[in-house]
Amino acid sequence: MMLGSPLFKDDTGYLPERNIDTAFFALNEGLGVIRGKLGDERYSTLRAMSDQMRALFESDPDATNGGAKAGRKLIREMEGILKSAAKRRAPQ
Repeated sequence: MMLGSPLFKDDTGYLPERNIDTAFFALNEGLGVIRGKLGDERYSTLRAMSDQMRALFESDPDATNGGAKAGRKLIREMEGILKSAAKRRAPQ
């Protein structure tokens, strides 16, 4: 997601239907798949972050007003939450 933001368009021609809708559909569906492992509170937090991130990217399609940068920051925060959840579940 970091490399594709803020538009999530495929410039290579290999994935011509890739766009912001498909990128966020995949993210949200992926979160749904691991919801049981995350727990409802963490899942809700991540979904809210996803919605906020999408709004930021949509508000800054040319990466000129800071929205895209803030969206990429949310990606890193989400990554931290997911890594933290994985560490808690890992057998000791």
